[in-house]
Amino acid sequence: MRALCLTLRDPFNPLQHREVREVRRRARIRALAPRTRQPFICVLNSRPVMRAEWGRRLRDGDTLAFVTLPQGGDDGSQVLSVVLMVVVSYFAPYLSGYMQGATGTFAQVAAAGTATLGGSLLTAGITMVGAMMVNALIPPPKQPASMAAADMTAASPTYSLSAQGNSARLGQPIPVIYGRHIIYPDFAAQPYTEFSGNEQYLYQLMVIGQGYYDIEAIRIEDTPISSFDEITYEIVQPGESVTLFPSNVVNSVEVSGQEMEYGVALGPFVASAEGTTANELAFDIVLPRGLYYANDSGGLETRALAFRCEVQQVDDYGAPIGSWIIVGAESISAATTTPIRRTYRYGVYPGRYQCRVTRLTAKVSDTRTGNDLAWGGLRAYLPGSQQYGDITLIAMRMRATNNLSSQASRKINLIVQRKLQVWDVVGGWSSPVPMRNPAWALADIARAAYGAELADARINLPGLVELATAWDSRGDRFDGVFDSQSTVWESLQNVARAGRAHPFLQGGVLHAFRDAPASLPVGMFTPRNMVKGSFKLTYKMPSEEMADAVDIEYFDEVVWGWRTVRAKLAGSTASTPYKFRLVGVTSREQAWREGMYMAACNKYRRRFTSHATEMEGFIPSLGDLVTLTHDMPRWGQFAEVTGWDAGARLLGVSEPLDFSAGGTHYLAFRQRDGSPAGPWTATATADPYAVTLTDWDAYTDPTPDFGQGRERSHVAFGPANTQWIRARVLTVRPSSMTNVNIDCVIESDAVHTADTGTAPGADAWQLPSKFTAPRILGLTAKSMPDAVDRMVLSWQPAAGAERYLIEQSSDGVNWTRTGDTSANSYTAIAIYGAATIIRVAAQGLTRGPWVEVAYGQAAGYMWSADANLMWNADDTTQMWS
Repeated sequence: MRALCLTLRDPFNPLQHREVREVRRRARIRALAPRTRQPFICVLNSRPVMRAEWGRRLRDGDTLAFVTLPQGGDDGSQVLSVVLMVVVSYFAPYLSGYMQGATGTFAQVAAAGTATLGGSLLTAGITMVGAMMVNALIPPPKQPASMAAADMTAASPTYSLSAQGNSARLGQPIPVIYGRHIIYPDFAAQPYTEFSGNEQYLYQLMVIGQGYYDIEAIRIEDTPISSFDEITYEIVQPGESVTLFPSNVVNSVEVSGQEMEYGVALGPFVASAEGTTANELAFDIVLPRGLYYANDSGGLETRALAFRCEVQQVDDYGAPIGSWIIVGAESISAATTTPIRRTYRYGVYPGRYQCRVTRLTAKVSDTRTGNDLAWGGLRAYLPGSQQYGDITLIAMRMRATNNLSSQASRKINLIVQRKLQVWDVVGGWSSPVPMRNPAWALADIARAAYGAELADARINLPGLVELATAWDSRGDRFDGVFDSQSTVWESLQNVARAGRAHPFLQGGVLHAFRDAPASLPVGMFTPRNMVKGSFKLTYKMPSEEMADAVDIEYFDEVVWGWRTVRAKLAGSTASTPYKFRLVGVTSREQAWREGMYMAACNKYRRRFTSHATEMEGFIPSLGDLVTLTHDMPRWGQFAEVTGWDAGARLLGVSEPLDFSAGGTHYLAFRQRDGSPAGPWTATATADPYAVTLTDWDAYTDPTPDFGQGRERSHVAFGPANTQWIRARVLTVRPSSMTNVNIDCVIESDAVHTADTGTAPGADAWQLPSKFTAPRILGLTAKSMPDAVDRMVLSWQPAAGAERYLIEQSSDGVNWTRTGDTSANSYTAIAIYGAATIIRVAAQGLTRGPWVEVAYGQAAGYMWSADANLMWNADDTTQMWS
C-alpha cells in the first residue's frame, strides 16, 4: 500500500515550508494530523474532509494534505474558500501524477510535485478544464527553451529572430539537428584577423552540429556564398582536420592599435592566458597614413622605417623565464597614402610568452611626411589537434572588401539536412544517410553519447521500423534544432509529438506509441475481471471557456520563421482558440493536420475510465485498444461461459441475456491471451441462459473455456456496437505484484478522420524582407546650372542600405572611388568631363549591384560629341555645342 501525506505551512506559497511523507500502511487520518495549535484543514484527494471522518484509513493511491490556515481578517469563510482553491490547484499535480503512473518512483513524483510521463496533461484536465486542450493520449511535451518561449539568458540563434547570427555561446550545448533546417552556426573557436598583401582576412571556425550533414546552401542572410569571391571555406566532417587555417588562435586584448615611439619599447603584453602553450606568435603592424614624403611638385617620394619585435617566455604567474629574444628586425619602405597593414608571424619554442615592439626609425612630424607606426594586434597560435571529434564544422576565410560589412560576417547561415543511421531487421544499422523521419531521430537520441546511450536491446527497433513506414506514408517529418539544454525525455517527447506519438518505457525498453486507428483490441474487461467497486467513469465537461479551435505555431520551411495555421472542426466559430507551438514541424500541411487532431481530441475524447484488475492488466500498454463492458453506464451485458456445444453452436452463460432491445445481437468472449474473440451473431433460445452463435466457424474460430480446469471465458453481449465500448489505455499502474490499476480514455473514430482535407492558405508574410544586398533604382546625373563640371547624383532609397558607394571611370574598366554617403543624393566633380561614367552601389550587410549612368548623356545639357573640345588648355572655359 502506498499513499502520500503532505503538510503545507503556507497555503499561498505551498512549495515553501512543506513536508512530504510516503505512507505504506493503512493509517487513520487523525494519526497523521500535525501536532500544532494553529487551525488547519484536511484535504483528501482534492476533497475537504471534516474531523468526523478522520477515522477513515488511507487507501492505496490516496493523497492527503493538511493545510495551515492564515490568521487575521473578518471573513473567515472567504479566507477558507480562497485557501481551498489554492490548495486544490497545488494538489492536482500530485493527484494526476499518481493517476498517470510516472516513470520515476512514487517518492520521486511526490518530491517533484508533478508527473514526468504525461502527468502534465491530466493535470491540465483537472485544474483547467476548458482553459486547456484535453488530449490525454498524446500530451503536449515540455518544450526546450530554444524552441518554446525565448530564453533570455541563452537566446537560440535559430528560433529567436532577435538572436539570429553567429556568436560564441559559451557554456551552451553543441547543437544537435534533425531533419532539414536553417542554422546560424556558433563559433567553435575565437575568430581572428590577419593581414596579407595589405589586405585584411578574417578567419572563422563554426560548428554546424553533432554528427554528419548534407549541406544544401551556405548564405549570408539570403545571398548565396557563391556571390562573394572574397570568401573561401571548407566543410570539416567528423573526425577530419581543419586545413584551411590554424584554428586554435587567441588574441591579446591589451594590444589594440597603440602608436610606437622612437627608441621606446611598447609593451610588454602577454600573448595568451595562463596554462596555454604557443608555438607561433603574430604581430600586426599598421601604418594608418601610409608611408610617403610629399615633394614640392605634388608627387610622393619613398620613405622607410624600421622596428623590432621581441618575445620573452613567462610562467603561469607572468614571471619571466629567461631573457628577451629578438624574433624580427623588420623594415618597410613605400610611397603611398594608402594605409599599410602587415602581419609578421614568428615560430617560437613552445611556451607562454610576453611580447614587445620598438620603433627603430625616428618619426618625422612635418605635414608632408606620413610615417605613423602602430601595433595593431598580437596573437598566439596554440599547437594541438585540428580535429574536433564527432562534429561537423565549417571553416571560413574572408577578405575584407566593400562587398562585406562587419555585420555580414556574423550573418552566416546554412540550410542543412542531418544524416542518420537507419535500422532494418536484415541488415542492421546502415551508414548515415540524409533523413527527416522522426523514427530515426528517436533512435539517435536513445543511442547517442549526447542522448541516453541505450543499447539496441533496450530500444524497440522493430516498432520504430513500423512507425517510420507510417510516417513516410503520411509525409510526417521532424525538422528541429536542439541548441539549448534539454533532458533526454523532453527531447524524445518533442520528436515523437511531431509525428502524433509518445515515448514510454516498459520493462526497461524504450517504445513509442503513435495515435492511429486500431481495430484489434488487446484486452477485454468486464465486471467479471474488474476488482469490485473499482470502476470509475468521469467526464471533462465542456464550458464556455473550452477551446473550440487550435492555432498551431510552426517554423515554416519557406520563410524560415514562425507562422501560424488555424485548425477548426466543422461548425466551430473559433472564438476561443488554443495556441500551441509545435516543435520540429516545418510544413504547413503537417502543422494543420496535427492541429485538427488536437481539436478532435478536445471535442470527442472527454470521457475517462479507471478500474483495477489482476495480472491480466499487465497485458495492455500505452495506447492499446481495449473493450469495456459494464452495467453502470449500460455498456452491454456480461457473463461467464458455463457450457459449449460446438456442433449445435450452443453457448451456455452464467447470466440471463436480454434480447428485448430488438434487432441483431452480438456476443464476444475473452480468449486466453486476454483479447476478445468475435463478435458473432447471437440468436436467442428458449433458455435465457443459452444462445446460439449462428456464424461461429469450427475451422477458424476459437473455442471458449468453461468448467473447472481453466478460468471460464468472460462474455460481452448486446445489440450491434453496444456489447462493449472501445477505449485506449492511458496508464497501467501496478498496485502490487498481482493487481493493476488501468486508466483509459473512451475512443472515438472521429479523432482519426478529422485531419483529412487541405490546410488553409498562408497569410501574406508580414515581417519585412531581409535585404542582404540592397539594390538602388532610378540613378540620375544632372549638372549644376552654373558649373557644368559639377554634377548632382540622385537615386531612390534602397531598402536595407546603410550607405552608398560612388565611383567614376572614363572607360568602364578602371574605377576611382569618389564618394561614400548615407543619403540618396551626392554632389561631385565630373573628373573625366563628358566622358565620365558614374556608378553607384548600396551597401547593406553586403554590397548590392553597381548601377551605371553616363554623365555626358544624362547631364541635361547638349555636349559636343568630341569630348576633347569640352575643355580648353587652361581648363577654365567650357566648349558648348
